[in-house]
Amino acid sequence: MINSRKQIRLKNYDYSQSGLYYVTICTQNRKYLFGNIFNGKMELNDFGEIVANIWESLPNHHPVKLDMFQIMPNHVHFIIEIIMGASRRAPTILGTIVGLFKSECTKQMNNVGATRGSPNFKTHSSPWQRNYYEHVIRNENELIKIRKYIKYNPLFWNRDINFKYV
Repeated sequence: MINSRKQIRLKNYDYSQSGLYYVTICTQNRKYLFGNIFNGKMELNDFGEIVANIWESLPNHHPVKLDMFQIMPNHVHFIIEIIMGASRRAPTILGTIVGLFKSECTKQMNNVGATRGSPNFKTHSSPWQRNYYEHVIRNENELIKIRKYIKYNPLFWNRDINFKYV
């Protein structure tokens, strides 16, 4: 039986063009890697701090502007704007940015002692799921709604599909 994966990308859409994109990236097997939520606020551990620092560094490496960002115990949400006309020769594609973000997070997490043999990385070489969720933000109403969702996500953690009692 062939394993078919759900197509998440818009057909015929150029993901290198300027625009706002909403992205969610989950950890492998929804493992809690980045901290936990206490009283409706996310408290980051060392891995969560690494993810936050790499997010902040993205404009140093890509023609992007950072918008909303939220780390959850086992996933991250963000809105990022790709900017055209930057001094790069080749266009930056959303998938490339996400892939490099995941790769750099993994590399730095491994540098602080998270190896394949550790409890959090027991069966996978990457802490991340293979794919990610993306949404092209098409108008101001969508942008406002998504920003609100990201901002208040920690308050509703116990209702989140990624929540599990530990």
